[in-house]
Amino acid sequence: MSPFSLFELNRLVRDALVLTLPEAVWVMAELSEIRQASNGHYYVEFVEKDESAVGGRFLAKARGNIWHTTAATIIPKFFNTTGQHLQAGMKLLVEVRPTFHEVYGYTLTILDIDPTYTLGEVARRRQEILHQLEDDGVLTLNKELPLPRPLMRIAVISAAGAAGYGDFVHQLEQSGFLFHTRLFPATMQGSNVEMSIIAALNAIAAEHEQWDCVTILRGGGASSDLNGFETYLLAANVAQFPLPIFTGIGHERDDTVIDFVAHTRFKTPTAVAAFLIEKMQEETKGLETLTTRLITATHRYLQQHQYAFDRMAHRYEQAADHFVVYQHKQLQQATHRLQISVARKLQQADFSLQQLPARLHTALSHRFLNEANHLERLDTALRMADPERILRMGYSLTFDAEGQVVRSVRQLKKNCRIRTQLIDGEVVSELLYTSSK
Repeated sequence: MSPFSLFELNRLVRDALVLTLPEAVWVMAELSEIRQASNGHYYVEFVEKDESAVGGRFLAKARGNIWHTTAATIIPKFFNTTGQHLQAGMKLLVEVRPTFHEVYGYTLTILDIDPTYTLGEVARRRQEILHQLEDDGVLTLNKELPLPRPLMRIAVISAAGAAGYGDFVHQLEQSGFLFHTRLFPATMQGSNVEMSIIAALNAIAAEHEQWDCVTILRGGGASSDLNGFETYLLAANVAQFPLPIFTGIGHERDDTVIDFVAHTRFKTPTAVAAFLIEKMQEETKGLETLTTRLITATHRYLQQHQYAFDRMAHRYEQAADHFVVYQHKQLQQATHRLQISVARKLQQADFSLQQLPARLHTALSHRFLNEANHLERLDTALRMADPERILRMGYSLTFDAEGQVVRSVRQLKKNCRIRTQLIDGEVVSELLYTSSK
């Protein structure tokens, strides 16, 4: 068999493809690349990956195109249905016509796109994330956090200068309540949404005791820009965050996976602000109610105690009157007893005074008699001690040279003079010696 030229081989492939496949088929594939040429044509690339393999190994690739006449119809229809622009990473169900050109090779010409399939894929991926979070046991953790009271310290994750953030802050400032907010800037569209928001959450978590809650705000923009919020890692961080998280992302019809795991989901940033203001109004109303109840309870308490005080004062007044009457009676009785006692004492004293002269006379008589007897005994003693009587009895008195009565031989010295007094005179002697017993 003679060899084929390359052109002949490609022609055989083209003819085989035309004869084998129908003119158009529906294909499920992932859009890995899309670009629009200046002439309005779109050039795309489709891939199919082995989801079970690590890293998603490619099973197939194919280039494709959407001619500008077809693109003018199917691309707006896709956007109107899904709210998203065609972009890399989307799972699509496309109607294609497979063609093979001898020069340009294998190409898929896209004839139509089924937007409901893409919506289903988005929902399927979201459900997979939610199921995984539920299996991890973290799906409702943030929803179960109690709301601090009052909600005044608000950490805000949003793009700096974003209109939604500005509307949010302006609405809080106009409320008249003293909110404390601080922006933790993050990218809110594009490929860096996930890691940027996670970084902002980490910064808030480092000082979580300074904040009451977190708000993630985005505001307007294309719905296709919400893909960054549809990730497991971001949803897991939101679900397990230690503070309640409020989301205000996109428009009324937009939901993201973090809306399902956040504490409370709101349609817009201004709706988040309205909720916070409403909570502060409830706190204010509650404080007013408590103030009214406190005032009422205080008045009731004071009235009850005033009534009790009045009753006690009345009882004290009656007790005081009774006490005064009792004490007056006691005083009268004491006065009467004192009068009787004094009269008795005076009577006893008068009787004693009447008996006193006789008793005094008797006492003096006894005293005089005793004194007379005492004097008589003294006189007798004096007479018995009279030196003359002693001398008359044969005794003598000896005096030394100085005239002192000699009572002991130790008072005398040899050759001294002594004088001896006798009843009928005195004798002067010179002492020769002494003798002791």
